[in-house]
Amino acid sequence: MQAALIEAAGRPPRVVDTESPVPGEGRVAVRVAAAPITPLDLLCATGTSYFGCPALPYVPGVQGVGTLRGAPVWFATSAGMAPGDGSMRAVADVPLADVVELPDGADPVLVAALGLSAVAAWCAMTATGGLGAGETVLVLGAGGVVGQAAVQLARRAGAGRVIAAARAGQARERALSLGADAVVDLGVADGGAAPDGGAGTAPGGGSPAGGPVAPPDSSGAGTAPSPTAAPGPLPPGPGAAPTAGPAEPSAGPEQDQAAHVAVLTERMREACAGPVDLVLDPLCGPPAAAALRTLRPRGRLVNLGGSAGPSMPVESALMRSGELRILGYSNNALTPEHRRAALTVVVEEVLAGRLTTVHEAVPLADAAAAWTRTGGGRVVLVPSGGPTPSGPIDTVPGGHR
Repeated sequence: MQAALIEAAGRPPRVVDTESPVPGEGRVAVRVAAAPITPLDLLCATGTSYFGCPALPYVPGVQGVGTLRGAPVWFATSAGMAPGDGSMRAVADVPLADVVELPDGADPVLVAALGLSAVAAWCAMTATGGLGAGETVLVLGAGGVVGQAAVQLARRAGAGRVIAAARAGQARERALSLGADAVVDLGVADGGAAPDGGAGTAPGGGSPAGGPVAPPDSSGAGTAPSPTAAPGPLPPGPGAAPTAGPAEPSAGPEQDQAAHVAVLTERMREACAGPVDLVLDPLCGPPAAAALRTLRPRGRLVNLGGSAGPSMPVESALMRSGELRILGYSNNALTPEHRRAALTVVVEEVLAGRLTTVHEAVPLADAAAAWTRTGGGRVVLVPSGGPTPSGPIDTVPGGHR
């Protein structure tokens, strides 16, 4: 059978022919139909993750979709985080406890593309963030799979208003088509101005202005503003109106960061049109610091990533004055039962035509070339005999405006 093999940390996998695994006690052999290349797979393969350098060689892939005794299943592995092989092979040997049976009819490639990213979006908003009926949600990083899923799943959780923030213009347009009520540009051009006008609203309320946009990236995070100009001081607390001030020369990185946060804060408040109840934050950095300033008193921010930076500048007075809740989320804390329940929600939404993400099916044989591919959405590897590989798929599910 074919398998993608990581032989050296920091290098793409090499596709090799190997023997099919023989499962031990408590394990099963799943015929793989789809195995996504996720950020966690890429991180673990560098050998620099907090799990340490994995034992080499190994087959990567922390999740996949396939069949077990003819029935469709989703499964998880600990590849890259603990000794053992993952999903990027024709047949995967996995613990039975990490297998979830799927209903018939779900597209295996789409389910694989969403997978644990959609699980994280759902659990972070509901179990950790406590999203309630009618509440307003601000989704950062709406260009990534977590963000795309969150924009759509927020409605199932009862959100009354959903605002999506992303750097790329295409990602913001997609968020509107997926059901966001308004969007926020996370890119910052020279002088602190929005590359394309800043905020936008859903169809019927106007669309984002035209003009050049920053290039897309996997997270939707913005870039720092030019050090030649900065807006006025940061607003004092959550929900307050933005404070205007004259531009003045930058005094260094700290003032540049404060200027970045101030620009994003103003855009977010304009788009949100009122205090926010919950922020879903896969970015950290300046976007998260700005989002905190949009929260109502006792509002919540749930962080589940740091693609815009490992930390965020937050003043004690801001947190205390608003009694803000800053929470962390990790899929690693989920029990198999909780993960199964969340995945059930995800697949139900897929089958109902209310959940999708941009993705691309690629033959497993091309794993090395596809390892760090960007621009076509999440890459999903398809072993020989699996679903037909395709180009980038960017569809809007039914039921959304």
